[in-house]
Amino acid sequence: MAKQAPPSINRPTFEYFTYKGPHRVAVGDLAPAGLPGLVFTPSSGRRLPIVALGHGWLQSADKYADTMRYLASWGIIVVAPNTHRSLFSSHQGLALDLSRALRMVAYGELGGGRVRGDLRRLGVLGHSTGGGAAVLAAAKDPQIRAVVTVTAAETRPSAVEAAGRVDAPSLHLIGAQDDWAESDGARIAQSWGGPTQLRRVKGSGHLGLAEGSSFVNNILGADSDKKVQHATRILASAFFIRHLTDAPQLADQMESKVSGTTLLDPNDPDLTPPVDAGDLVTAAML
Repeated sequence: MAKQAPPSINRPTFEYFTYKGPHRVAVGDLAPAGLPGLVFTPSSGRRLPIVALGHGWLQSADKYADTMRYLASWGIIVVAPNTHRSLFSSHQGLALDLSRALRMVAYGELGGGRVRGDLRRLGVLGHSTGGGAAVLAAAKDPQIRAVVTVTAAETRPSAVEAAGRVDAPSLHLIGAQDDWAESDGARIAQSWGGPTQLRRVKGSGHLGLAEGSSFVNNILGADSDKKVQHATRILASAFFIRHLTDAPQLADQMESKVSGTTLLDPNDPDLTPPVDAGDLVTAAML
């Protein structure tokens, strides 16, 4: 049996992801290419994984800048459409824009040609209704090979139903104090058609991933939450590197204990109580 190379910054174990990665990060604007949004890239690299980020209800893409910068420091191109941000925005429209953004980056040259993405290494990450939209995107786009949601909210069409049509691996983070979409992320994980992992972030509410203050956070009395942001950055970076690149050393480490999170069984019926009419109204709004 060939001896495995020891862990290093180029062959990281899970513990490495508790810190920012080795890459310098550049930031760009998608608008000149025809889609409002942001793109964060390593300063150089070839055949890089590409992740599209779906924003939460009434949030803008720049509310996730530090999270995108963290992933990019680990060699991941992150693109975030800044579309469908109205009160009754289209969840399916955002899902289509996530797939569109992935291809814009995959077929383009970034950083003056120093940065190239790989169409075979596509993933999606979404928060709140953006999490539901990420699921919708993966259900329609078979080239999406990894999915992460954070306090995902149900969508129209249903992300819970769409989850059953996705065989890509997934990671779902739910908030222990999520009063808006308490069980939606768990329902998505329970319905998932492929390998899935479900974690609860202790003390986290629904809107915590969005950075700084915003109109919707102020209206709902919800705060930006460093706990869910830190957990998301660590877990999403490791998850995407594991599933979108050649990183077999991470195969067994995604089950590791992560400070502030609890690994859950998606099939636990206590996580998915019956949905009432009020929940459906909330899902329509979010």
